Amino acid sequence: MQPGLNLLIQLVLEFAPVMVNIIQKQTEGNSKNQISQIPEVFQDFIQTVDNVTRLDITKTEFTQQQQLAIYHHATQLKIANQERETSIKLPEVHKILDSWPLRLYPSQILESSPNCKRVPLKVFLAAPQIQFDKFDFHNPKITEEIEPKLAEGLREFINNNYSLHHPERPIEFLAGAWDSKRFHSESSIKALFSGLKTQPTLILESEKDGDYLNFRIAYWGLGQENYYYKTIARLPYRQILQESAKNRAWEWRKIKNQLLALGEDLEVINNLGRERNLNLEILEKVEKWQSQGIDVSQLSLEYHIGHHDWEHLYQVLITCHCLVTAWVTDVYYLVNYDVNPLLPELLPSLLNDAVDLQSLQLIANSYKQVYQTLKNERRSRIPELALQLAQGLSHVPNSDWSQEQVDYSIDTWLEMRQVSTKEVIHPLQAMQLALKLEDETYISRLKEYFTGIGDGENLVYVESLLEKIAILKVNRSLEMLNLNHTLTGHSGKVYSVAISPDNEVLVSGCADKTINMWNLQTGKLIRTFTGNSGAISSVSVSPDGNFLAVGSCEHPQGNVKVWNLKTGKLIHTLLGHQKPVNVVAISPDAAILASGSHKIKIWSLQKGERICTLWHSSAVYAVAISPDGTILASGSSDHKIRLWNPCTGDPLRTIAGHLGEVTSIAISSNGEHLFSGSADSTIKIWQLSTGKLLKTLNGHTEKVKSIAVSPNCEFICSGSADSTIKMWDISTGEVLQTLTGHSGVVNSISLSADGKILASGSSDKTVKIWQVMK
Repeated sequence: MQPGLNLLIQLVLEFAPVMVNIIQKQTEGNSKNQISQIPEVFQDFIQTVDNVTRLDITKTEFTQQQQLAIYHHATQLKIANQERETSIKLPEVHKILDSWPLRLYPSQILESSPNCKRVPLKVFLAAPQIQFDKFDFHNPKITEEIEPKLAEGLREFINNNYSLHHPERPIEFLAGAWDSKRFHSESSIKALFSGLKTQPTLILESEKDGDYLNFRIAYWGLGQENYYYKTIARLPYRQILQESAKNRAWEWRKIKNQLLALGEDLEVINNLGRERNLNLEILEKVEKWQSQGIDVSQLSLEYHIGHHDWEHLYQVLITCHCLVTAWVTDVYYLVNYDVNPLLPELLPSLLNDAVDLQSLQLIANSYKQVYQTLKNERRSRIPELALQLAQGLSHVPNSDWSQEQVDYSIDTWLEMRQVSTKEVIHPLQAMQLALKLEDETYISRLKEYFTGIGDGENLVYVESLLEKIAILKVNRSLEMLNLNHTLTGHSGKVYSVAISPDNEVLVSGCADKTINMWNLQTGKLIRTFTGNSGAISSVSVSPDGNFLAVGSCEHPQGNVKVWNLKTGKLIHTLLGHQKPVNVVAISPDAAILASGSHKIKIWSLQKGERICTLWHSSAVYAVAISPDGTILASGSSDHKIRLWNPCTGDPLRTIAGHLGEVTSIAISSNGEHLFSGSADSTIKIWQLSTGKLLKTLNGHTEKVKSIAVSPNCEFICSGSADSTIKMWDISTGEVLQTLTGHSGVVNSISLSADGKILASGSSDKTVKIWQVMK
């Protein structure tokens, strides 16, 4: 087995579980350590404001509390800045005391990165210090060559694949920064961590231990509370040198015999061979002794080491460092920024033809461990990632390992879509049962893979999948929304509409302070809810169809009311908002109700009790709760989207990208995508688990007021201040249809549970019911 590959095996066995553990901790914490959170002083302020609200204290007292909290916050910021400056200067003091392991001060390192969109991984090289003169009397300075050669090889690899200016996977390689002649110990790592813990860092350290090099890794990522430092492999450098010398001696024997056959003088030939000839003499003696039954393993055999052997050792060390750097970098950017790994594509060039199947299997398994750890958080990404790894391994003559990744990719896809393979002959055939338009890219990549390896049988299945996608495209183009009813029972602007889960009832809220309940199929008025003292801003029907939540604008305050939808009886009046309520939303399990004004309050829907308050500094216009009830998304006038844990009130993530106030939010039924509409006239599609922007939809000419997602997650509808409703294909971002029936701003839209009926409420005082026709 190649020594470089052997080292990689050790890396996988030792380091992969550590990275998995890091990912698990980050997942459990919902990225709290790496995403901007509300500082503790803000949380104190929030609690203060909540207490103020509960005690109903005077406006003057409230202002004093605000000023006190702001002063406290400013003081804490000054203290934090002083602590940071002290932290930066402290290692400089350590440098004087001879304990700081770098030639650079922390201030130089922290300021060295450009304005990257992503925090680059910093890589330091602590090269080995070995006295090699016992191997090579002709080159006593060989020790001085190791660090620059190793640094140059690693630098070339990083510049070609992970440069500091790379948009997705930047690495800042600080070659020469490590004071390798003096520092090789955990105390140095700890000193470095104390000064640079905010910077994700990888340290590659090698140290001589007899005839071996102990290869160590030190690593910490974003928000880690401690560092990882361990010897992951023992590289037999002396054996590598001697094996190289022996191989060159065997090659020399062929050349020597050819020269002798040409009649060249033996002494001249031996002089040409130099150390290779001396080594050949030893090898031929070993052959002779072995033929006589002598156990040569008991003999102390020393081979003469030449320049080419050193070059071979350098290349082995460079390959090992490149493999380790690429693997750790891949995992860092996958976990923190959802960037596809690059190493699978680089393996052929790194390993050349010296492919060891056991090593490749371990490489694949290491990625698989990481993918399985991410499965709950980013399930939809696993099929694509596993397929990419399969393509990286497809150059191997034996396709077992790449095929294993393809199988894992397809199995995960089927599991994600809840498709059983029991009733079908082939897994690819089972994919027919849950195929969607959004799968076109993935299926095309499957086709590319099977074409590349010449797998005609699976290619037939994939071609049939692409044919079905083409049919779905045609069917989609034939599905059009047509106007079914126009309801004219309101006397003011209709601000909100909601369809009951049984597709029987439509509820509309109006500026005329009334709520109307309509028969969705016939358009006839069933009941009018009155008694509200303010304009109705938002209505929401619980998933079980029992409750109707209503938010109203009762200037300067607002309230939330909960009605029994079937009987029309008022159940709760929820007070506490100091400003108009702009939006209400009920969780999928009908357990909680969220209401938004300038902050969000979470209530028990059944009991009417307040659970917690989520702090916003500006008006909240949109709220949506994920299907599993673990994430609440809110959009506000500060152009940002915030994600929260609705049960605890903890902030999870802040998403920025819109250029105007966020006026509408929706989450797909599979919990994968977040959709946001804004005053900047755009709709953005985000990956809910990571906050990554996937698409921006342009087409409306004015503010996007409302968004509704189809139950099958294939299309979305949007209502706008430009008086139109648009239907969009999620997978392509294309506009499928534009509805122009309203003469005023479309304030609200709602899709039925089967995706066949759309209701819209407008400032033209009408409610329209649209139905899908083929």
